[in-house]
Amino acid sequence: MTTIEQHIEGFEKLGQYLREIDINVKEYSSLFDCLRKAQQNNGWFTEENCLKALHAWGEVLQAEALQAWAKRYSFGATAPKNIGLILAGNIPLVGFHDVLCVLLCGHNATVKLSSTDPLLIPFIYEQLQGFSPAFKDRLHFTEDRLENFDAVIATGSNNAARYFEHYFAQVPHIIRKNRNGISVLSGEESKEELAGLAQDIVQYYGLGCRSIAKVYVPKGYDLNNIFGALYPHADLMDSAKYANNYDYNKAVYLMSEFDLLDNGFMLLREHDSFGSPVASLHYSYYKDQTELEKELREKAEEIQCISTHLPIEQAVPLGKSQQPGLWDYADGVDPISFLLGL
Repeated sequence: MTTIEQHIEGFEKLGQYLREIDINVKEYSSLFDCLRKAQQNNGWFTEENCLKALHAWGEVLQAEALQAWAKRYSFGATAPKNIGLILAGNIPLVGFHDVLCVLLCGHNATVKLSSTDPLLIPFIYEQLQGFSPAFKDRLHFTEDRLENFDAVIATGSNNAARYFEHYFAQVPHIIRKNRNGISVLSGEESKEELAGLAQDIVQYYGLGCRSIAKVYVPKGYDLNNIFGALYPHADLMDSAKYANNYDYNKAVYLMSEFDLLDNGFMLLREHDSFGSPVASLHYSYYKDQTELEKELREKAEEIQCISTHLPIEQAVPLGKSQQPGLWDYADGVDPISFLLGL
């Protein structure tokens, strides 16, 4: 068995572990202890949201998908490098793909975890080491400044990215900035597609870079269609953190005398920005789809994904924005090619 086959086998076993969480909960007591601690550390990381992320990775880490992904590359016997990883923590396990890429390529990593997600990835890595000795002692977690690295993959805000670009200028690097998910509606969406859009908007409280934060609708579109699709998610207000954000943003909008639509748990505001605050959704009208597509291409560096049923380049189906495949790379940058080229 080659090294890459061993790596794929280890990740497939991890995927099976994650897919079977609901089959025998008692055997996962240590995992649920970790989830409770994760929620205590970060109120956005509810057990429900953490389990969504774990189940999503369980579905992705299957032998067929892993093998198809690996076939795209030539994995040779390269000397292991030490990769510095600075991970985001906006939604559970958002940085795990970078960990997966580093390990699959045979490198080691010094990992600086986000303070908002310091528990889940070390726990998952502990399980992975148990499934495959090839991964043992390949990751080292630190709270200090990164040192002794051959290359860096860092994710952060636009402000942080400017610092990263300067600090890591002398080594090979991938620096990721803020991006948002958007949606383009035609007005001919089915109820099922609108329900999918609502899921794209509210999943993980809208905190993901693939969460839909802005919707383009044709002139004359009835925005009640969006409100109607969102209505089943009114229980978002059961979260004190979400409710506080809703109240705060509503107060800011009203004091600023912004025009807005309000359904009691989501605020719709006509605005050009792709990014919208928690409990808010931006929208814009468009007249011509061709002109809109041109505008979106010009702003591609601000967009993580486009959710739509229209034949738009690099679009994902409504309801699938938070279900990227292994090769749906953040910011459109291929980390495997980067890592294999070191």
